[in-house]
Amino acid sequence: MWWRSASFIMDRQQNEAALKGDTIAPTDSSISNPNPNPNPKTSAYYETRAAHHGVVTSDWLAQAQAAIGPDPDPLPQLRPDPDKPFSVINEFNNWRKQPHLAEAVAAIRALAAVIRSSQATTMMQLEIELKKASDSLKSWDATSISLTAGCDLFMRYVTRTSALEYEDFNSAKSRLIERAEKFGEISYKARKVIAMLSQDFIFDGCTILVHGFSRVVFEVLKLAAQNKKLFRVFCTEGRPDRTGLRLSNELAKLDVPVKLLIDSAVAYTMDEVDMVFVGADGVVESGGIINMMGTYQIALVAHGMNKPVYVAAESYKFARLYPLDQKDLAPALRPIDFGVPIPSKVEVERSARDYTPPQYLTLLFTDLGVLTPSVVSDELIQLYL
Repeated sequence: MWWRSASFIMDRQQNEAALKGDTIAPTDSSISNPNPNPNPKTSAYYETRAAHHGVVTSDWLAQAQAAIGPDPDPLPQLRPDPDKPFSVINEFNNWRKQPHLAEAVAAIRALAAVIRSSQATTMMQLEIELKKASDSLKSWDATSISLTAGCDLFMRYVTRTSALEYEDFNSAKSRLIERAEKFGEISYKARKVIAMLSQDFIFDGCTILVHGFSRVVFEVLKLAAQNKKLFRVFCTEGRPDRTGLRLSNELAKLDVPVKLLIDSAVAYTMDEVDMVFVGADGVVESGGIINMMGTYQIALVAHGMNKPVYVAAESYKFARLYPLDQKDLAPALRPIDFGVPIPSKVEVERSARDYTPPQYLTLLFTDLGVLTPSVVSDELIQLYL
């Protein structure tokens, strides 16, 4: 079945802007295009990727705010108890209680609180304190890729400024707090930016296959429903934790037509599907993704039947990992209930996630922009530079 390519969407947007007499707002003049392409015959998608969907820059927060409108839902601020000593783990757990807040964003907020509550008197002491807090959060769940990547990106983003060494400590600390708050706001708003960027790819009458429950994929579908788009969704059950049941229930509340599938029915129903939308636990250097078990086989079936596979993932999930195969992944084991007793001699595969190579993915929707898998390594360089 016909589907809309990335170049089609970008070319159409450029043509519509030309008819209206609008021009695309330029990025900061001090930021050069990391992938210049002077060829005028190249599709608008590739020519304007950096301009439309930039890289991490000093105006990243402004771009995100402009994309989601002037009145985004504010994230409530937690007030620490002055009678209790500060603990980054306690702060992290308090943020995790916020509804719809990702684990990595909770960690980013907790690290920002570390800077505010620090009693350090030098930059060296403060950086050591931050590093210890980051290590504590990463060890809280060593199997969480997004948590580790979020902490690493926070450290890189907040402390990456040459001006600090020329300022007095109080000014430097204020600068760190400012950058920490900015990074937290950027991360919190990431889902809304991704949802807006993906809307042109969801067209009336389409059928979307999703796997398990992803907050950002749900945000994409929720916005499409609010925009009065007519589409239906196939939800896989999402074993072993059956999170697809949760997504189907949430979509039903929005009056979106939903069909629930057992995981093994993906190939059976793929000929009815126009596109696949999945989330990601982590986006790796190859451009592939690590996600819940079953994502790889869905991508294989979709690729074999010429269906696009779209990934929705926040930039704080970009990880400096390069798995070569499934066995390169750190084990993330989950209990599995088969409904019947399993003899002790029977070995049970309890891995909860798999790796999907980039050749089976079509596009990645991120708060950095709409990316092809081949340019993910470029964005990772910019993030961790």
